[in-house]
Order: sequence, then C-alpha cells, then structure tokens
Amino acid sequence: MNLSPPAIFNAVVLSGGRSSRLGGTPKARLELDGRSLLDLTCLAVADARRVVVAGPEEQPLAAGVGEHSENTREFVRESPPFGGPAAALAAAVDHLGDDDAPWLLVLACDMPRVHQAIPALLAAAADDADSSFMAHDGGRDQPLAALYRMDSLRDAVAAVHRSGGAQNLSMKALLARVQWRAIDVPPGSTADVDTWADAQSLGVSATPT
Repeated sequence: MNLSPPAIFNAVVLSGGRSSRLGGTPKARLELDGRSLLDLTCLAVADARRVVVAGPEEQPLAAGVGEHSENTREFVRESPPFGGPAAALAAAVDHLGDDDAPWLLVLACDMPRVHQAIPALLAAAADDADSSFMAHDGGRDQPLAALYRMDSLRDAVAAVHRSGGAQNLSMKALLARVQWRAIDVPPGSTADVDTWADAQSLGVSATPT
C-alpha cells in the first residue's frame, strides 16, 4: 500500500488555440453533459493549489467550478496570442513565478476524459520526486497531459527566453532539457478534439447559441 503523501501541485489548462479544424469554434466552449470542456478540465484539477488558464479571459468558468477546492483560478495569455502551446505554457510558468509548489500539472482543455489520467500521474510523483511524468496513451506520449517538476520547467523556459522566445516553438523543443518518464494511463483518457469527427466520437457538441 502506498502511504506517500499526495503531491502538492499547481495546474495549467491550455485553452487558447485557433481551433482551425473546427472552423474557429473555441474548443474550450464545446460541451459534454452540459458543461464546457474548459469547466470539465478545471473540475478535474480541483485538488490543485492554483489553476492558471492560458487563454482568453472571455472564457469564464461556470458557477460551481472548484466549489470543493480552495484553489484560485487565474488567466494568462501568451504574447502574441496564438503563439502555440509551448508559448502558452511558458507564459503560465512565468506567471507562477517563485510559487513553491514542486509540481505543475499541464492539461489541454480538449481532452474530455483526462480526469481518468490524472491519478496515475499523481501516483507516479508520490513514488519518484525527481522525474517529470507524461501520459502514455494509445501508443503515444502526450506532453499536454503531464505532471512536470516545476524547477525543471522553470529552467527550460529560462533557456527558451535566452534563445529568442517560445513563440511557435514546439513542445518537444521546450521540453528538450526536461527529464521525464512515460506513465501508462487508461486507454482513451487523453483522446482530444481536433475535428468535428473527434467531437462526435467523444460525445462532445458545440455550445448552443
């Protein structure tokens, strides 16, 4: 039986993409069972000490999100907007500054089942305090469903800033200095919505107008 204390972590929810393959419909506003994907993702990280949403502030959280949590929800945006997930993550890391939470849970907002993956990532952190952990699902590693050592991410972001910035940088390039391990998560838990076909297969729909 694992008696290790639970990981203390902050969370970043990435919600600022162009959604070009959805005709510009913001992924954060898509809905599953009456809740937006942004709301569902924030509910999934209710145990985080702080939740930073990297995306437009006009995507408010619904009433009741985080109602069982003491965390606060903050918005940040990469500059310029639409600079990519690496730029958004870098902006969030800068925003958190010297916060002393040792872990940062990073999630894209377009994975409606990602709550199923989080326990495996947190359990890995309880057993190994020195690595970062990336969800492994369906034969691929998912850098946007991952639990990173905050000190490692700070070093990576600082290196990127010194070399010209994170705009349009790939996640692979941002994480080049970060030591991580792949963690198996429940199949389909990191399935994301890139197209309307994906949305249909996951039971996700557009917000009613």
